[in-house]
Amino acid sequence: MIPTWVGILIFIVTFFLTEFAAWSAHKFAMHGFMWYFHKDHHQGEPGFFERNDVFFLIFAVPSWLGIMLGLMYKQYAFVWMGFGIMAYGFTYFLIHDVFIHRRFKWIREINTPYFLAIRRAHKMHHKHLNKEDGECFGLLIVPFKYYMEARKSYQQNKTGK
Repeated sequence: MIPTWVGILIFIVTFFLTEFAAWSAHKFAMHGFMWYFHKDHHQGEPGFFERNDVFFLIFAVPSWLGIMLGLMYKQYAFVWMGFGIMAYGFTYFLIHDVFIHRRFKWIREINTPYFLAIRRAHKMHHKHLNKEDGECFGLLIVPFKYYMEARKSYQQNKTGK
């Protein structure tokens, strides 16, 4: 058994490391050898579901295995890791599918500089319709220039100038 504070630390570290794993998978796999599945996300084919949705299942497997095997073999660090990956997946769903692409109408507007920067960086990513010449492959960590642009825009809108 591990202390709860260690588990929470593992959860938080795993959550943030998953951003880098997702960035790498997006850049090298989705925009590489798995482009077949990701292409419809950039080129907008009709229908609610996309081939790109297969990545939900691919990324859910490590979370599920961590939780299941960690509980089966009483290796609780893996359980905390599994829940960290799951929390990142849920965050990704809320920000990417709900907030940015509006596949669900739950979150309409969050007008803070950080969320405006996320939306702008994602828009810059989607300006590229092919797998080459991409940019901004992450979700939660965006280039600082987009944050500064969003902050300036936010302050101008707030003051009315």
